[in-house]
Amino acid sequence: MKVALFTETYINSINGVMAHIKTLKDGLEELGHEVLVVSADKHCRRHYVENGVLHCPAIESKRFYGFGVALPYSRKRQRLIANFAPDVIHIHQEFGVCLSGIYAARTLRKPLVYTLHTMYDHYVYYIAPKKFLRLATKFSHKYERFIARRATALTSPSQKGDEYFKRIGVNKQFNLIPNSIDLEAFNPHKVTEKQKNALRQKYNITPERTIAAFVGRLGKEKSVDVLLEYWAQTVSEEEGLHLLIVGDGPDKEALEKQTKELGVGSMVTFTGLIPHEKMPGYFACCDVYVTASLSEMNSISMLEGMASGLPTLQRYDELNADQISDGVNGYLFHTAEQMADKLKEIRALSPEDLAALKKRVIESVRHRGCTELARFMYGIYEKAVLEKQNGDNYGN
Repeated sequence: MKVALFTETYINSINGVMAHIKTLKDGLEELGHEVLVVSADKHCRRHYVENGVLHCPAIESKRFYGFGVALPYSRKRQRLIANFAPDVIHIHQEFGVCLSGIYAARTLRKPLVYTLHTMYDHYVYYIAPKKFLRLATKFSHKYERFIARRATALTSPSQKGDEYFKRIGVNKQFNLIPNSIDLEAFNPHKVTEKQKNALRQKYNITPERTIAAFVGRLGKEKSVDVLLEYWAQTVSEEEGLHLLIVGDGPDKEALEKQTKELGVGSMVTFTGLIPHEKMPGYFACCDVYVTASLSEMNSISMLEGMASGLPTLQRYDELNADQISDGVNGYLFHTAEQMADKLKEIRALSPEDLAALKKRVIESVRHRGCTELARFMYGIYEKAVLEKQNGDNYGN
């Protein structure tokens, strides 16, 4: 099967959507399928195909993490897509490149699969002033309906996707898909003690400290401010806990200021943006993953942490609560006190009990590899192809 994957953020990007698409591409190719990734590229001035990626000229969006945004239509882009002759078109975002995916699906009369990765209600403040948020949210719902109603199949890595589609008035069959990662890349046994100690030394974190990691964009939707508030309320210097915040974003400066104002600067380190290929070492030098975000669909960073053996402390999020099994791969918390209690409980484990917990965490995500995701998606692709052959539902 020939599959075209459409996304704005694949080239020179570090985010969960990019990681998901790369994992899917690798898995499909391992199973013998042919894949073309169509993506915006803010560093190119012409369309070209290289190493299975169609580069589309784009401009940089300063308001949205510096991502590239391409025009929704290009005659050359459509010609290159037609030359690839996809059996299925799979869009992963909602901007210019993915609009061209919708157009290609219509003109080539191919099934359109749409994966919702992002709850945009949490992101409209990036593009609209506060007084226009309600209007912007209403417009975003209308726009999402436009896309979803043109899809042959709808998917998302979280049950939140189904709830969101229903809430905005889209009543189509929904497919819950697994978010997946490169398990081998995050095998903690590939990182030496020397490498782990070097990273701790780089950030002046002593060996006896227990490190809790958060990895992600530093934007309002990730609730890192809440995490810092909880930390300040319940964790003291003497307890030997340290918070490592990995990532960059529009709120980084404000969060660093908040850290100082809360008086927890000696217990919190901001690393800034770290290349994705270096993340296995960062996870391996940590002891636990922690997040207060309620905007996640199914965090790739959290899964990468689990693949590295880090038990996850996740702030309770009803539609994502099934991602954590208490005592197996982590713990859910509702309050600052519950978060701190679990951090201290993990810190107090004997080396043997900690090793057993880490083993359970890794085992809990062993089915999250690239081939598992590819097999799952291939089943959806096959069904979409049959539905398209049996009756064109474009625009329903």
